[in-house]
Amino acid sequence: MKKTTILFLLGSVAFAQGPRGGGPGGGGFGRGPGMFGGGPQAFVTGAPYSAVSVVQSQETLADGNRITNTRSTNVSRDGAGRIHIEETVKPAASTGKPSYTLTTILDYVGGHRYLLDSSTMTAYESPLRAPRAGMIRTPPAPTSGTRPNGATVTVTNPAPQIVNGVLSTGTQITETIPAGAIGNAQPITITRISWVSNDLKVPVQIKSSDPRFGTTDMELTNIVQAEPAASLFVVPAGYTVKTGSGRGFGSGGPAPQGGPGPRMRGPRGAAVQQ
Repeated sequence: MKKTTILFLLGSVAFAQGPRGGGPGGGGFGRGPGMFGGGPQAFVTGAPYSAVSVVQSQETLADGNRITNTRSTNVSRDGAGRIHIEETVKPAASTGKPSYTLTTILDYVGGHRYLLDSSTMTAYESPLRAPRAGMIRTPPAPTSGTRPNGATVTVTNPAPQIVNGVLSTGTQITETIPAGAIGNAQPITITRISWVSNDLKVPVQIKSSDPRFGTTDMELTNIVQAEPAASLFVVPAGYTVKTGSGRGFGSGGPAPQGGPGPRMRGPRGAAVQQ
């Protein structure tokens, strides 16, 4: 199959870009579709795979206490570019509710997006179109320089290397916020390095460190470059299909597409071109 690659700028673009938002060094980015914990969602054909995305964030409080969160998501993409994202949600023991799964299916072939909630056996269907090359805006490559707030940004590109079993291209962005810019007594250094698979066109590792918020690590693990089961890209038997966006999706649990999750912090205003 001829390989076609078009960057589809969904909400997950924020995961590979620097944080958005006002204020020096401010903002943050979260998990979007296929990100499975992160990264721009690429509409790619001819490069099927299955993997597990693991996002771990750690924050150290002023008293030395630590807050650690880990989130795992199963993701698959077939040769036609269809995507399956699945996350198991474990409610607090005090609720007495059993674990359930939240699933997103992006079916560019059939033209539908499905949100599946196993706790209610409901699938929410909405239209979905594959992006056309002329409609896609590719974010500019990050560049070194000085930001209006006085922060300096340095961008480097380490040599390609094998990351999580696949050949990947890396981009490291370092931002230094000068003393006094946001009331800080000393300069603040923020770093993020991302590795994107040359073949799969998705991030396989993103490491972010910001002394204000802690560290976040996204790893795309257990990568299998083979055609996944066709059953992953259709609504399973037994589900009731409803038309709509699925607002309130997941019985209060996190939605796998654009839902809240561990937030990764990084240099403001720097975008990573995939």
